[in-house]
Amino acid sequence: MIKKILLSMIMGISILAAAPGAALIEVDTIKKGEVNPLQKFVGTVNFDKKSTLASQSSGLVKTVTFEVGDAIKKGKVLIKIDSELLDAKIKSSMANLEISNIKLKNANKDFLRYKRLIETKSITAQEYDTSLLEFNSAEQNVISLKAQLKELKIQKAQKVVYAPFDGIIVEKNINIGEWASEGKSIATLVNTASIEIIFNLPANLVSGLKSKKIYEIKIANTILKAKFHSAIPKGDKLTRTFPVKFKANVKNMFVFDGQEASVNLAKNAKMESLIINRDAVINRFGSQVVFVNNKGAALMIPVKVLGYLGKDIAIAGKGLVEGMSVVVKGNERVFPNQPVQVIKN
Repeated sequence: MIKKILLSMIMGISILAAAPGAALIEVDTIKKGEVNPLQKFVGTVNFDKKSTLASQSSGLVKTVTFEVGDAIKKGKVLIKIDSELLDAKIKSSMANLEISNIKLKNANKDFLRYKRLIETKSITAQEYDTSLLEFNSAEQNVISLKAQLKELKIQKAQKVVYAPFDGIIVEKNINIGEWASEGKSIATLVNTASIEIIFNLPANLVSGLKSKKIYEIKIANTILKAKFHSAIPKGDKLTRTFPVKFKANVKNMFVFDGQEASVNLAKNAKMESLIINRDAVINRFGSQVVFVNNKGAALMIPVKVLGYLGKDIAIAGKGLVEGMSVVVKGNERVFPNQPVQVIKN
């Protein structure tokens, strides 16, 4: 019996030791006010930078360095096309250019010599004209061969396809040993770090959007900061809505082309609502919540954001009434039903 009592006492002490202590908090009072209620709109994610890569040259594919899903850096070699015949032409052209440069050098020497002789009338004008013609011909031949060599080198460069920007390969249309045709797609590359989100909105809401203003857009369970980019002046005649474009950088977040996104925008009609400091609303367990000081304990209440009023926010939540104390500082460390101690009202 004594052992059981001692065991119960030990367990009780352990429980008390494990219970969280009182969290230090700052609170604010729920007030009432008018707000433009928010309306939810659903849009679509598109990759801001998407490119269908094509070959600029035809030939047999010798090298393919990518697969679907690969993360690619700008400048990476994606494919190489056979250039054996072109290499031979370049080698021949370089040899011809070297010979022509020698001929030009000799023609220039002869011309300068004949120029001195004509001044002393040691040669005829015809002989001078012939030397000038040979010099000009040699010079033009060198210019022509340089142009031909440059063209061949451009063709050689076009036998290699490089990644134009950082991104991920989402489509592959070529394999080693296949024939690459000029202009034929070899792959599709997207930059997943930069996205645009398209929403179709009523005209009265479109006019209220501010250029380059930051808006909160939800994709999956993540809230992104996105800038309003532009309104597209081509409406849907059936729904009387107009597409608007937001842009955002998602960096390491994984998103899909065509993924659903949502944004809450304020209507024009005002309504009475409960108003609290923005800092009172936090994300917890995948939902927006506030913590109420309920007789020295933290009561967690899920809320819905109805609108924004500068540093304040309009909300609705079951059980919330005007005059309640909500936690505005320290709430990120508070757990449901945890004891709390107010240090500042």
